[in-house]
Amino acid sequence: MHNAATNPGLLRRLGAILYDCVLLLGLLMLATALLMPITHIAIEIDNIAYRLYLLAVVAGYFAFFWLTRGQTLGMRTWKIRLIRSDGQALTIGDVSRRLLFALVSWAPLGLGFWWMLRSDRRLAWHDLWSGTELVMARDSEADRPDQ
Repeated sequence: MHNAATNPGLLRRLGAILYDCVLLLGLLMLATALLMPITHIAIEIDNIAYRLYLLAVVAGYFAFFWLTRGQTLGMRTWKIRLIRSDGQALTIGDVSRRLLFALVSWAPLGLGFWWMLRSDRRLAWHDLWSGTELVMARDSEADRPDQ
């Protein structure tokens, strides 16, 4: 069990999210470019298969980094690490729940994130509902390439 001192605040979280969004934009552009030789035409944004493909790319980004390193590139920069609240290793189920519940946290004007300002431990809705939480990474954790 962690306390508020070990859980990052809202601004640090938003900094990591912004960093990851910039990286994801480039990744989504690359993912789209990879489809061009297959489709031979520009891809329409209203194509449901294309949207699902992009959603899978985004989910894959988070799942890969959370399961292999416990942190995305943005989280690493901001020295944040994702853990399970019970201390066990993260699973694909944990990651899937966190991603789904994060969408719910964003949906009502980010109310799930604002909730952490009222929480004693600085937990957002998706932290509470997924059984995961963000903690401040020690410098040795954030800077080691094998973490």
